[in-house]
Amino acid sequence: MQALHDVVQAGLARYIGMSSCHAYQFHQMQNYAITHNLTPFVSMQNFHNAAYREEEREMVPTLKLFGTGMIPWSPLMRGFLARPWAAEETTRAKTDAMYKGRGVHLPDASRKLVNEAVERIASERGVSMAQVALAWSISNEFVTAPIVGSTSLDKLAELIDAVHIKLTPDEIKAISDVYEPRGIVSCVRGGRTDPPIGRAPVDPTQKRVGLYQPVVCNSFQHTLHDL
Repeated sequence: MQALHDVVQAGLARYIGMSSCHAYQFHQMQNYAITHNLTPFVSMQNFHNAAYREEEREMVPTLKLFGTGMIPWSPLMRGFLARPWAAEETTRAKTDAMYKGRGVHLPDASRKLVNEAVERIASERGVSMAQVALAWSISNEFVTAPIVGSTSLDKLAELIDAVHIKLTPDEIKAISDVYEPRGIVSCVRGGRTDPPIGRAPVDPTQKRVGLYQPVVCNSFQHTLHDL
């Protein structure tokens, strides 16, 4: 944090942000900066979209605590939310290691329902699925702005127009309510993941954990019970 502070003090950057880490790591570094009068992070760049919302468990409450902006990457889930579930895989889907690494190509009932809800709303409004997915992201009060990318100016203009689409409460609910909490995707370390994404499925017998609901390990629960 001292090195990042020095970069700002030298005029080489105005602000600093953090990307893809665990909430406890962000909390530790942000608290250190504040305690030692160093430059704090103003933003968190993390993986969040309508089909993957596990950042809402711990990261979002942590960002709210510090008043830090959230600029999620992959708001379209690497194109998954930009085309119908049954559509043929795109070239990116077939070749992007990160796409397969995050298990997007694997059968998933909840994810399918999210995709179908986005497709239905897009059809009813006469707009693209990508625009609806971005509009959903922007509708979350904890999202400052989603990070988008495009290979053409036309597609980029289409994505930018999403800021003018205001989803109704019922439309937001239709997309949000079919989502089921899942295992948290590990943060990338050195180009690999720990544990490997897609190779550690959530135990199907595990009790579902609601969003914003803290996860308490069984051993700790037993300790509290015995006190």
